[in-house]
Amino acid sequence: MIALLMGLVLITSLPSCLILGEVNVVESTSVVDNSQFIASGPMIGHVSMRSANIWIQMNEEAPIALKYWRADNTNTSSILFTEVILTTKSDAYTSVFKLSDLDPGTEYRAVVISNGRALSDEITINTQVLWDYRMDPPEFKVIAGSCTFINDSIYDRPGKPYGGEYNIFEVMASEEADMMLWLGDNVYLREVDFQSYSGYLYRYTHTRGIPEMQNLLSSCPNYAIWDDHDFGPNDADRSWIHGDWAKDAFMSFWANPSYGAPSGSDNVGTAFRYNDVEFFLLDNRTDRVHHYNRTQDLQVLGEDQIDWLIAALNKSKAPFKIVAIGGQFLSDNAKHENMARYPERQTIIDRIEEERIHGVVFLSGDRHCTELSRIELDKGVVIHDLTTSPLTSSSYNNSDEINTLRVEGTVVAERNYAELNFSGPRKDRVMQMVIKNAEGVEVWSRELRAKDL
Repeated sequence: MIALLMGLVLITSLPSCLILGEVNVVESTSVVDNSQFIASGPMIGHVSMRSANIWIQMNEEAPIALKYWRADNTNTSSILFTEVILTTKSDAYTSVFKLSDLDPGTEYRAVVISNGRALSDEITINTQVLWDYRMDPPEFKVIAGSCTFINDSIYDRPGKPYGGEYNIFEVMASEEADMMLWLGDNVYLREVDFQSYSGYLYRYTHTRGIPEMQNLLSSCPNYAIWDDHDFGPNDADRSWIHGDWAKDAFMSFWANPSYGAPSGSDNVGTAFRYNDVEFFLLDNRTDRVHHYNRTQDLQVLGEDQIDWLIAALNKSKAPFKIVAIGGQFLSDNAKHENMARYPERQTIIDRIEEERIHGVVFLSGDRHCTELSRIELDKGVVIHDLTTSPLTSSSYNNSDEINTLRVEGTVVAERNYAELNFSGPRKDRVMQMVIKNAEGVEVWSRELRAKDL
């Protein structure tokens, strides 16, 4: 079979060694203008001590592979290749390369190739350090945010554009973070989109392809949860008939470690460890029953997901247990889609207290404003919820909303993102929260010590 990729003849029936090129050394791989071939990416997804996921979206059907090597060894014999993947229209020409058998604490370089030619710039992949029982856990930095609206005048509602200040992604890329956590509403499906699966793929492609985002995608591992706008219509719940489209599109455009929490569930939840901190990424849409429903029991996560979460938190020895959820968890303001409208909120709080689980910090988005909430329970357990929003959507000021758990001075009513710095020796870890505006200027900061939680 002969496939044409923007003027390059790619013979996909040939052995993979010919597609990749018999002689491939780092110094001699030719690089072409990747804008002809690549729609967005490469994006670094989940990275562990021994593996890495790399996502890419092409402009059309093409056989591609990833060429990678240790940065400290450029000998031809050390260069490795993934299997060849043929991108297809049904997945919007996306693919995820899964690198395995990597060495811990090692820097790798990689490029997307086809027919012996490099189609992308080099990206750098740093595997996690094997620190356990050997040293104190490394210091590391996480950046996080939610609500990414990218204007699209053809399909947007009339009036003032809802999105702006896309430069925030360039600013975030310059942070040289170790991880980016996307906290939902990472795309905003429009009315024209959620009527078809091709509409989902169009919206993801349009959002992911903006130039300002590309450096962030390749600068560090990217992880994601979703909320209503990347699931379906506004406030979408399990009644939405096309949750399967939402899941398929989400899995096509992200490179999380797995999908389904607990294992095997039909949702997009997952969990992973980064250094000594554990991250629990929840699905707040698949099993959700809308809070206006009068004849069904209200829920957001569902019993199975909650049981898994509590068991996993109880088992965890991490000093900080980061729980990512699309909407506000801790705020006691029963407004909008906050968890305060659902019995599950108190159930989870009570079970964390009863199990005496320390170090739980929720990260949430959705609200188009930022604030920190805190609750201290009777058994000495302290829970925080950092809501950080929006990235590029319009913002508003929620200072007048009554949230009795709000930490004074933490409301931010402009586009912003969170920087989370983890440091200190193993038995005295510190988590610093810093909120920065779209220009990267610090708005406020707070420090949590694991010993105090």
